[in-house]
Amino acid sequence: MKAICLNKPWKAECTELAKPVPAEGEALIRVMAAGICGSDIGAFRGVNKLVTYPRIIGHELAGIVEAVEGENSKGLRPGDRVIVDPYLYCGRCYPCRIGRTNCCRDLKVLGVQTDGGMAEYLCHPAHMLIRMPEKMDWVEAVMAEPLTISLHGIHRGGLKEGEYCVIIGAGTIGILAAMAARSYGAHVILLDLVQERLDFAGKLGVEHVINSGREDACAKIREITGGEMAQQVMECSGANAAIRETLDYVCHAGRITLTGWPGKETSLPTDVITRKEIDIRGARTSAGEFEEAIQLLCTRSVEAKKILTKAISLEEVPDTLKDMEKNPGKYHKVAVDLGAGFADARGI
Repeated sequence: MKAICLNKPWKAECTELAKPVPAEGEALIRVMAAGICGSDIGAFRGVNKLVTYPRIIGHELAGIVEAVEGENSKGLRPGDRVIVDPYLYCGRCYPCRIGRTNCCRDLKVLGVQTDGGMAEYLCHPAHMLIRMPEKMDWVEAVMAEPLTISLHGIHRGGLKEGEYCVIIGAGTIGILAAMAARSYGAHVILLDLVQERLDFAGKLGVEHVINSGREDACAKIREITGGEMAQQVMECSGANAAIRETLDYVCHAGRITLTGWPGKETSLPTDVITRKEIDIRGARTSAGEFEEAIQLLCTRSVEAKKILTKAISLEEVPDTLKDMEKNPGKYHKVAVDLGAGFADARGI
């Protein structure tokens, strides 16, 4: 089978590998569609410290079940269309025992700590596959996983209808978070340094956009919120300066969720945290959000296909990774067609 392998940083190739064989409890999936994630770009650049090489990338995946080895609790059968939950957890440690499997002490993410599924075939635990609704298409299916990340950050902050939600970072996760927050009835304020991303978000209907490199973001948020600042701030960029600024954007008794992964430690003034009595919560990957993500996508409450920049074939992935690394402002989401046929529908 063909697969996209990173042999080392900056070296991606479409290579031939043996077709995998499912173990007990696993399903063999013919991968039909995949998405390229920002973490794939980090792996390509060699800056993701969790990635080891060589590594098959890819964790935004959907496909068709070809075989299931042994019994499976979901009753999956060959021919079922499924979305892959890519977060492999042990099921034994304290976080797993309380249902927070995304915090597993031995968490392994496809394409990061273990080989991913940007390949023609993938074996995956059957209980970690989610059936696709009949009306869902393959592009929407690969948008489900990044939407779960956005939803997890929203859930960790307890966002409510009518609240102001500042989202820092207008990449895929930030824009999907903005769409999801709107579906919750919240007022969204989206920040970024790249004007093209903000212009795009505005066209998608995001209520307020701020270029924090050109404007006084604090003053603007104060004006929008009538002086109160935001009840929830969601940091999606991973930039140390942005993490620090969350304390300025959040209101007294407000909540901050940290979804971005900073490259180094951030120094925070704890006196501000105490004075405002801010709740600060990490938001890592997702746990149990796939069903909601699928519902939001199928009802068009989140129109994720609008952020699709490009649809490509598997063979085009290595060159596309290079271009995405060089020109990040040009891209929102790239979908990889492994047989679904949408790459030929350029007007999608």
